[in-house]
Amino acid sequence: MTPFCDRCGHPAADPGHERCARGRELEPPRYCPECARRMVVQVTPVGWVARCSRHGELTSS
Repeated sequence: MTPFCDRCGHPAADPGHERCARGRELEPPRYCPECARRMVVQVTPVGWVARCSRHGELTSS
Protein backbone atom coordinates (compact mmCIF):
# COMPACT_ATOMS: atom_id res chain seq x y z
CA MET A 1 0.00 0.00 0.00
CA THR A 2 1.32 3.43 -0.96
CA PRO A 3 1.34 6.07 1.78
CA PHE A 4 -0.26 9.38 0.88
CA CYS A 5 0.43 12.96 1.92
CA ASP A 6 -2.06 13.91 4.64
CA ARG A 7 -2.18 17.52 3.46
CA CYS A 8 -2.64 17.28 -0.33
CA GLY A 9 -3.71 13.64 -0.82
CA HIS A 10 -1.10 12.81 -3.46
CA PRO A 11 1.35 9.88 -3.06
CA ALA A 12 3.97 10.78 -0.46
CA ALA A 13 6.75 9.43 -2.69
CA ASP A 14 6.06 12.16 -5.28
CA PRO A 15 8.48 15.11 -5.17
CA GLY A 16 7.43 18.53 -3.92
CA HIS A 17 5.98 17.82 -0.48
CA GLU A 18 8.25 20.30 1.33
CA ARG A 19 5.46 22.89 1.20
CA CYS A 20 3.02 20.33 2.64
CA ALA A 21 5.40 19.56 5.52
CA ARG A 22 5.66 23.26 6.38
CA GLY A 23 1.88 23.67 6.22
CA ARG A 24 1.29 20.68 8.50
CA GLU A 25 3.18 22.44 11.28
CA LEU A 26 0.24 24.85 11.56
CA GLU A 27 -2.84 22.87 10.56
CA PRO A 28 -4.37 19.39 10.95
CA PRO A 29 -4.27 16.68 8.25
CA ARG A 30 -6.95 16.86 5.57
CA TYR A 31 -6.46 13.50 3.81
CA CYS A 32 -6.07 9.99 5.21
CA PRO A 33 -2.41 8.93 4.93
CA GLU A 34 -3.52 5.32 4.23
CA CYS A 35 -6.15 5.77 1.50
CA ALA A 36 -6.06 9.50 0.53
CA ARG A 37 -9.77 9.97 1.32
CA ARG A 38 -10.78 13.42 2.50
CA MET A 39 -11.22 13.32 6.29
CA VAL A 40 -13.73 15.10 8.52
CA VAL A 41 -11.66 17.43 10.73
CA GLN A 42 -12.77 19.09 13.93
CA VAL A 43 -10.52 21.76 15.44
CA THR A 44 -10.93 22.68 19.11
CA PRO A 45 -9.04 25.09 21.37
CA VAL A 46 -6.96 22.18 22.70
CA GLY A 47 -6.21 20.32 19.43
CA TRP A 48 -7.89 18.52 16.55
CA VAL A 49 -9.57 15.24 15.59
CA ALA A 50 -9.53 13.93 12.00
CA ARG A 51 -11.78 10.99 11.00
CA CYS A 52 -11.42 8.73 7.98
CA SER A 53 -14.54 6.73 7.13
CA ARG A 54 -12.41 3.61 6.56
CA HIS A 55 -9.41 3.94 8.90
CA GLY A 56 -10.75 5.69 11.99
CA GLU A 57 -9.47 8.65 13.98
CA LEU A 58 -6.26 10.61 14.23
CA THR A 59 -5.84 13.13 17.05
CA SER A 60 -3.37 15.85 17.92
CA SER A 61 -2.86 14.51 21.43
